Amino acid sequence: MKTRLLVIATICWIAIACQTNTNTPDQTIYYNGDIITMEGDQPQYKEAVVQENGNIVYVGTKAEAMQKYGLAKQVDLNGKTLLPAFLDGHGHFFNVGFTALCANLLPPPDGPGADVASVVETMMAYKGTEDEKLMAEKLGWIIGNGYDDSQLAEKNHPKASDLDKISTDFPVIILHQSGHLGVVNSKGLELAGYTSETPDPKGGVIRRDENGNPNGVLEEAAMFNILFPLLGKLDEELAIKCINKGQEEYAKKGYLTAQDGRTTVEQLAALRAAADDSIYYIDVVAYPDMTLGTEFITEGTYIPTHIYKNKFRVGGVKLTLDGSPQGKTAWLTKCYHVNPEGRSGCYEGYPIMSDDKATGFVKTAFKNKWQILAHTNGDAAIDQYITAVKAAEEEYGYDDHRTVMVHGQTLRHDQIPELVKLKMLPSLFPMHTFYWGDWHRESVLGEPRAEYISPCRDVIDAGLTITSHHDAPVTFPNSMRVLDATVNRVTRSGKILGPEQRITTYEGLKTLTAWAAYQYFEEESKGTLTVGKLADFVILNENPLKIEPTEIHDIQILESIKGGKTVFQMKY
Repeated sequence: MKTRLLVIATICWIAIACQTNTNTPDQTIYYNGDIITMEGDQPQYKEAVVQENGNIVYVGTKAEAMQKYGLAKQVDLNGKTLLPAFLDGHGHFFNVGFTALCANLLPPPDGPGADVASVVETMMAYKGTEDEKLMAEKLGWIIGNGYDDSQLAEKNHPKASDLDKISTDFPVIILHQSGHLGVVNSKGLELAGYTSETPDPKGGVIRRDENGNPNGVLEEAAMFNILFPLLGKLDEELAIKCINKGQEEYAKKGYLTAQDGRTTVEQLAALRAAADDSIYYIDVVAYPDMTLGTEFITEGTYIPTHIYKNKFRVGGVKLTLDGSPQGKTAWLTKCYHVNPEGRSGCYEGYPIMSDDKATGFVKTAFKNKWQILAHTNGDAAIDQYITAVKAAEEEYGYDDHRTVMVHGQTLRHDQIPELVKLKMLPSLFPMHTFYWGDWHRESVLGEPRAEYISPCRDVIDAGLTITSHHDAPVTFPNSMRVLDATVNRVTRSGKILGPEQRITTYEGLKTLTAWAAYQYFEEESKGTLTVGKLADFVILNENPLKIEPTEIHDIQILESIKGGKTVFQMKY
């Protein structure tokens, strides 16, 4: 009898133990480092944070954490810094993966594109690589990305004749770092049907030689009319490759919420398919391009409650109202400091669309209660956007629209009160101070306009919630370079561009965390280390708040943790 009871007891104990092990929560305690909560107006540090099953369940002292969660996995930070993961203020997630498969033509320090010869040499070396073969097979073109005339020794764009050295039998296109211009070879011009008789498309320019023949340089719509059909050829294999590469690039820089800020019809289909197949390990929010139609947005895609399906959602819509200041296609109210090639007189850039059309698009967004983001680099484009938002709010206004002004490079001081009245959120681009600050001073805007690009200090002091972004693939999605530029505003030559517009390092971190979460309507789940929020963390090798601000760009992302799970880890 005793033996029988012992056997029964043993069986019961094993069953209970198995059940306990099955139901044991996934818990992790992080401690012994600088744990910055990002709550409040001043930095707050805690000794420990605990995640359970992907959510934060405790933030406080180490002793209490150990007492309450003694069986949890313990992670000793060894003096490193932990804070909330970063949210992408503005970027182009899908295109980050796409351009990673193209030849890298970026100027130093990000690539080899120092002069036209190096651009051609890089393209020649790219030919025959596995990536080039895949892209050529799928899309039919040889593609390079990231050349920048402002950083080339010639201070000019390559021409079709330069790209003909790469191939005369196969079409070649290289994309400007701004994403708003490009150059094609003679074969590319032939396939596009661009001749001396071809008029400039609306919202774009075909640059020409002295005889009126296309020289290969294409602005805005003239370039997009080639690029968008190419992107439409992406099949499932290439699309998944782009998505996975995009996730990799974002995660390794601490961005665990990525934005696809001008999604095409085909890209949206690919992004949704990836969600159906549970491909994502970071959150991705898409903003489809309104000008391509709205039917594909309304077909059960947009979720006004901002809920993800397998880490993907459509967050609203995107509108592009002008071009690039460094490419000199942004729409200004005053003349460019130095005209681009082929322009004379007082050249101010140009709009993408009429005022009536812009207002119509914004009204459609407000009518449907879609959050709208608009690309506005030039102050004339900002004026157009403000006018459109005023009209839309008067007719279809709703309380919490969180309309976003993207870039705002040449935002004027007198426009800031208008943004306040309309409760618009500026997502500024102070990375321009490093990458193109000297070019703005010398060629694009001159003084004093160049000093005021992305005026973060004045916008924050006016009471607006701002984010700071990288606009990848215009630049790499490098969070520490974003923070560095936002805080320091140092140009490539070492000049501080607009020192009065610098903000504190803590405010700079806010633009990547708490304030960015607000822009996404996700302040209840992300942006701070608060009980109940997602366990989305980033671990840095240095505390940005405790080092010299000029050293911020050297900080390394050691680990990115999404919902309690490591999705990137540097070997250290």
